[in-house]
Amino acid sequence: MESHINFYKKVIEALLFCAGRSLKLKEISKICDNLSVAEVKKILEDLKNEYSERGIKVAQVAEGYRIETIPEVAEYIKRLIKPKKFRWSKALLETLAIIAYFQPITRAEISAKRGGIDVSSSLKTLLENDFIEVVGRKPIPGRPVLYGTTKFFLEYFGLNSLNDLPPLEELKKLSGKE
Repeated sequence: MESHINFYKKVIEALLFCAGRSLKLKEISKICDNLSVAEVKKILEDLKNEYSERGIKVAQVAEGYRIETIPEVAEYIKRLIKPKKFRWSKALLETLAIIAYFQPITRAEISAKRGGIDVSSSLKTLLENDFIEVVGRKPIPGRPVLYGTTKFFLEYFGLNSLNDLPPLEELKKLSGKE
């Protein structure tokens, strides 16, 4: 029995290493010959413990699990991969926050919440960088597009779900807009 679990520990470690995204428990279970979700969870906990003193860790994000580097080594990783320059402007952050908290939401509704400011370029940038996506159309005349956040948004900000966002009231206090 122990060799059975050790084998699947290797499989799960390899899956997390190769996936490039977070994997849900049920997805891992299905790939691992329908290993029980409880067994998958136990293996993930074992891997978390084994990586506790290493440069990588098993993290729970976007309602799944992934392998990621620890924050202490970020500067060295940047030297290797030279990430694409992405600059967060106040407009981008405000637009993304509005979408995150009020999704699904239309362009006009986002613009109204930003005080009538045109959000077209912010939406384009957020769409191109996979932070938001079109999630449907509003059932009103003209059927405007509805926007929502993506799984990548959750992964990028290290959130397990939208429930992990700070309360909107807390955000208003930080920005001084009570």
